[in-house]
Formats: sequence, structure tokens, C-alpha cells
Amino acid sequence: MKLIAAIPCRAQSSRLYAKPLQHIDVENKVTILEYLVRQIRMQKEVSDIVLAVGEGPENTPFLDLAQKMEISAVVGDTEEVMSRMICAAKSVGGDTILRITSECPFIYFDTFTEVFELHCKEKSDLTVIENLPDGAYYELIQTKALVRSYEMGHRGAWVTLHIKEHPEIFKTLKLQPLKELCRPELRITVDYPEDLMGVRAIYSALKGEKQFPALRDIIGFLDAHPVVRGWVTAHEAGAGRIWD
Repeated sequence: MKLIAAIPCRAQSSRLYAKPLQHIDVENKVTILEYLVRQIRMQKEVSDIVLAVGEGPENTPFLDLAQKMEISAVVGDTEEVMSRMICAAKSVGGDTILRITSECPFIYFDTFTEVFELHCKEKSDLTVIENLPDGAYYELIQTKALVRSYEMGHRGAWVTLHIKEHPEIFKTLKLQPLKELCRPELRITVDYPEDLMGVRAIYSALKGEKQFPALRDIIGFLDAHPVVRGWVTAHEAGAGRIWD
């Protein structure tokens, strides 16, 4: 079973433009996307990494970055995330897709080998670890399941919603992390400017400890720094934000 990482990328965003291309390491000009790819490359189970890039000249920097990082890229309809992911998997013969959104610099890869083995053993169509901080999670998806969902008419940014809502058709494996990591109220994804401030603060504080800090260390840092935690605490849409 060939596992590939498919990362949807596009510059357009009403909240923070070109989120994956923002620098997590400002001094060394390392983008969030580059930092993410470095982590994925450390997972021995992943055969290929493919950027699923939206059409349009504004997205050309993603193609340039793919060339720089020596990874593959496909281009498709900006609004059709699923079709781009399917195209990415088929371009390299991927049976299983590791789905990660491109603006998430800190992924919970600590148990990845065990999760992937369980996904294969259980013949799951979709496997996900629930209740992690927003942005720490990933999904393992069977390409054939994603294709079937697409052929049944599912569209939109919530790529696996249709699979989750139809257990009579698709098998979903929902896992729980250690209790200390169950912190869904925290955000370590980048969607708003203050999210970017938060992940930069985490990176700056913890990069000297390990190249890729453990999730428990990130949570510990946020609990010890309430100002930063306030930046990355989940809000209702549009409420309590620094920028509206």
C-alpha cells in the first residue's frame, strides 16, 4: 500500500493571504509550508509528497517552492480541493493519502507509525485522531474512498465530511490521544494574523529544544504563557479577534 502526502495549496484567503507562504522562521526565511514538508519527510512510511495547487498566477509561488524542495506538484481548479487531492494521489500512484492542510506547522506525528499500521490492519477508509489542538491533526484516507465520495457528488473544503457522515458506506476509525493532549480549544494552525504570531512564538521558544517540538511541549509552553495562549485559543467566528 503506497502512502503519499497530498497538501492542498492556494494563496487566496479572506483572513490572511498566502498563509502557507508566511514565514514561521522570519530570520532564516523558512515558510510554514517548508517546515511542514521537512516534518513529513521524516515519516518513513510516506513515499511521495505532492502539492495540490490551485490554478492562477497568484499560486505560482507554490510551484516554485515545490521545485525548490524537490517535491511534486499538480495544478487544478482552485475551488475543487477534492479533485486536486485525487489528482495528486493518482499522479504518483498513491493508494492512501496523508492529508494535512498547508498552514499547519506543528503536526502530531509522535504515533504516526502505529496509526498508519492500524489504519492498514483495520482496512479503514478514513482514520483520524480526534480532540487534538486545532492544526495538530492529520487524516489518512484511502484514495478509492475519496474518489467514490467525489463521484457521489461531495464537494467543498470539508474533504472528508461525506465519508464521516456515511458509515454505512465508508469505514472510519476515530482514535483518541493521551488525555494530556486533548486540548481542542487551542489553535496551532494559521488562519488569522494572531495565529501567525502564536506559531512564531512557539517556534522561537522551542526550536532550541528539538528541531520539531513535541505536542506536549507546545501545550506546556502555551499553558505557561497566557498571552500567547490567548492568541491561539479557539474563538467563535469573528468574535474576540485582534483583526476582524
